[in-house]
Amino acid sequence: MELVYAALLLHSAKKPVDEAGVKKVAEAAGVKADSAQIKALVGSLKDVNIDEAIKGAAVAAAPAAPAAASAEEKPAEEKKEEKESEEEQEKKAEEAAGGLSSLFG
Repeated sequence: MELVYAALLLHSAKKPVDEAGVKKVAEAAGVKADSAQIKALVGSLKDVNIDEAIKGAAVAAAPAAPAAASAEEKPAEEKKEEKESEEEQEKKAEEAAGGLSSLFG
């Protein structure tokens, strides 16, 4: 994963994403990188438009935000179930405390 970060750093700095550059960035970060891994990464990124890949990844992450917002707008039934489960947890905690108190007299 660190090698991918190194490649992204080189790309954002407008430097060529080549084996020597990735190796230098990885070593500067203290990552011991295998030359075969670097070669494979650079080879796989050769025909990839990194800007387009980043835009595609950003679009794929965007739908997660509306899902979180809809989770806040729960129907009354779900809210009631949550309240009941909280009450059940409190009751279980009280029972457990009562059981523990019998151990200590």
